[in-house]
Amino acid sequence: MFLWGTATAAYQIEGAADEDGRGASIWDTFARQPGRTRDGHTGDVACDHYHRWPEDLALMSDLGVNAYRFSLSWPRIQPEGSGPVNPKGLDFYDRLVDGLCERGITPLPTLFHWDLPQALEDGGGWLNRDTSHRFADYAATVAERLGDRVRGWITLNEPFVHMVFGYAMGVHAPGHTLMLDALPVAHHQLLGHGLAVGALRAAGAERVLITNNCTPVWAEDAAAGDAYDILHNRLFNDPVLLGSYPDLSAYGVTLDCVREGDLEIISAPLDGLGVNYYNPTRIGAPTDDSLPWTDLGITGYPTTAFGWPVVPDGLRELLVGLRARYGDALPPVYVTENGCSYPELDDQARVDFLDGHLAALRAAQDEGVDVRGYFVWSLLDNFEWAEGYHQRFGLVHVDFPTGRRTPRASYHWYKDFLARQ
Repeated sequence: MFLWGTATAAYQIEGAADEDGRGASIWDTFARQPGRTRDGHTGDVACDHYHRWPEDLALMSDLGVNAYRFSLSWPRIQPEGSGPVNPKGLDFYDRLVDGLCERGITPLPTLFHWDLPQALEDGGGWLNRDTSHRFADYAATVAERLGDRVRGWITLNEPFVHMVFGYAMGVHAPGHTLMLDALPVAHHQLLGHGLAVGALRAAGAERVLITNNCTPVWAEDAAAGDAYDILHNRLFNDPVLLGSYPDLSAYGVTLDCVREGDLEIISAPLDGLGVNYYNPTRIGAPTDDSLPWTDLGITGYPTTAFGWPVVPDGLRELLVGLRARYGDALPPVYVTENGCSYPELDDQARVDFLDGHLAALRAAQDEGVDVRGYFVWSLLDNFEWAEGYHQRFGLVHVDFPTGRRTPRASYHWYKDFLARQ
């Protein structure tokens, strides 16, 4: 069955930040620090999905999706990131999963979508190898509770973005500015992924994925393009699919944190690769000594309200490129995020965006790529990380002061599309 769905993430929609025993996450801490998010917005209330989830499931049921990608809040389930479990946190996801199953919607939870328990960050976060093991323990805990109904899991969401924005550049939580010294975060996230795969398999999981943010690299300079491709794409795909790290010599660094046996754990067989696609990246030769490339930006294409270029064929280019690079090592692909920010209720621009990208997906399938799922980002307008509530990705408009949901024109378009599948 092809999975047609929408996607969300816990910190971006749930709210109820201090309710029912939930612990603090790095995003709670980060967003409450002055100047970290636009206009000081936080996810304390967000879409209030924690209380309004039946309404949101009704929207999904009416939309006609057969799958829902969401994330579990680690600090809601395990407030300190290790040790005692919060029963009320697991009870919430029990109700959510039951509600999805009752509506014939396949639950596809992501275990980690950037909201690390603050207690683990206080011990070093993903810079600390121990966090990988705590993540596996957490995976085993939720699989034991939900695995009788949840048959498919995603371990991590976009470890590249979390490393670069959270640990290298400091624009996301936890707010570190380590630049290349953040590279151990890549390895420890991937090690956590591999350990979690083992825990999920032991609990009977039938489908396990990782979701990576991938981009086609449009290189104006070949060496610079290769260096960027290694950092953004291959650093997180090669170890999982090939059992080896790419050559990082362009950055003048080595991953000294890799231990014997780690890559065997990381490269445990998967049932799918989740791919999040938003746009290509145009790369030129470096202009200083900080990095071996320069991001030139992309011109000549329409842009979203976020200023991101709209390049539908980039999705086909990306998927076909993954198939060419990894061959038989590439498992079935699921497009786990694809979407755009536009504020209007009559959002014809989003309709055009989705129509173009779905055509690109079909073209990739015609070229032999085994694509088995597509998830629109996002079901709801939500807390868009450092942008707060200023970027609106939802098929459903949310009036944040009241929580009122209003389906956009794109919601109705997607509903009609799904009815024809």
